[in-house]
Amino acid sequence: MTMRRTAGSFRGRCGVGVAALALLSSVAVAAAAPSSFPEPPFRDRLLPNRAVRVSEHVWSIVGFPNIGIVVGSNATLVVDTGLGARNGATVAAVAKRLAPKNRLILTTTHSHPEHVGGVRGFPPGTYLIRNVAQQQELDAQGENMIAIFASQNPQWHALLAGEQLRAPDETFEREKRLDLGGGVTVRLMWLGPTHTKGDEVTFVEPDRTLITGDVVQNRTGPYIYGEAGTPESWIAVLDELATLKARHVLPDHSPAGDGTLVTCQRALLIEIRDRALALKQQGKTAEQAGAELTAEFQRKYPTYRIDDVTGFIASEFR
Repeated sequence: MTMRRTAGSFRGRCGVGVAALALLSSVAVAAAAPSSFPEPPFRDRLLPNRAVRVSEHVWSIVGFPNIGIVVGSNATLVVDTGLGARNGATVAAVAKRLAPKNRLILTTTHSHPEHVGGVRGFPPGTYLIRNVAQQQELDAQGENMIAIFASQNPQWHALLAGEQLRAPDETFEREKRLDLGGGVTVRLMWLGPTHTKGDEVTFVEPDRTLITGDVVQNRTGPYIYGEAGTPESWIAVLDELATLKARHVLPDHSPAGDGTLVTCQRALLIEIRDRALALKQQGKTAEQAGAELTAEFQRKYPTYRIDDVTGFIASEFR
């Protein structure tokens, strides 16, 4: 018999949301406040030419998606590219402005075009590294995903025009450690499938800042793309992330926050999963349970963005 973890008092601890992390300063334009994090529908997909400070060595360009920039004394790591070469060039320019003499390293959180589709905008010599599982997804469906995104609206079509995915300079299986100089080290980690098969997280030391992509969000419901993770695999990844005891968390599509975002995300996922299993026992289909649970959690947690949990619970009904 499988022992299932319970969510505990999720609503009491997380139901009203986690306070956004205080953003310390900015470059290039006026200072940004936590309220500057955009909310859906993200009408403007062009990233701003500025960054806000998340922790001592970590900055973020806030937009679609939130870009992570980790600055050491010798090298700068950029996490994600933005949608298309124009956004990629903006990201690279901001990273260079923060540390003009640093070597530029690029990694990506997962295979969707707003995260990988701006590589052409980075200067020659940018060192690209990502995990094997993510690269396998890109090899199998990356070009098709770019075509799908480009077909959504004229702006995305223009941003992604001519975009080509290039092979990484290096891949890793589970973890890669980078020394950026000045005591700044990062751990690039693939811990298992969640939102996609190849989701990658970045842990920055000594800041204890976790850049999570879609794996941990702030007051946002989970979405599993296609045949990627399962509720169980996603929760298992969050269990591993909890051991890092992060002080700061930077998601890709929601506001930054503190380390409690990890436990709150875990609690939300467990609650949705357990309710889905209960509805399955009542004879509901995945589509029926998804519609019922989406409405239920939208009512229960009005400060959360919970769009449709059907994709998240689908594997429980197979």
